Amino acid sequence: MIYVSSLGGLAAVADTLPAFDLLTLLSPTPSERDWSGLARERHVELTFHDIVEAAPDLIAPDADVVDAILQFGRGSIADRPMLIHCWAGISRSSAAAYAIACDRNPGYEAVIADELRKRSPYVTPNKLMVQLADEQLGRDGRMVEAIARIGRGADAFEGEPYRLPLTWPI
Repeated sequence: MIYVSSLGGLAAVADTLPAFDLLTLLSPTPSERDWSGLARERHVELTFHDIVEAAPDLIAPDADVVDAILQFGRGSIADRPMLIHCWAGISRSSAAAYAIACDRNPGYEAVIADELRKRSPYVTPNKLMVQLADEQLGRDGRMVEAIARIGRGADAFEGEPYRLPLTWPI
């Protein structure tokens, strides 16, 4: 199972899991965060801004970031949950969860996107991350099309935590 959360909801979700792999997707900051209070088994932290095209002084997600996300998903032990978070739990973390689920389940891109929307009315996966994952996984635009079809999520400052199955069909 993939658990998705905002930074603000991270501790509450983590407290419900005895062990998990943690993927952190946040913007670069000059100060380091202390993750020692979380019972994580493995932690990958990627820093980039939540943007969908290059902008001065900002770091856009790129192929290396998406490759690291896919490798994180591939490196997780089957029975250990993954916990993915970004600042709001809406864009970067949802794109990562979607990419990992699609990587594990070729041919289910549209069904996974529908389930993503069903489980959270707020998700708006980062389009650039989805496009890069689609290219890396050789999905010929199916991931991009599926996310475009579910559209933008409801406006929110922070999404509610949700879970996305890792194995399909469910």
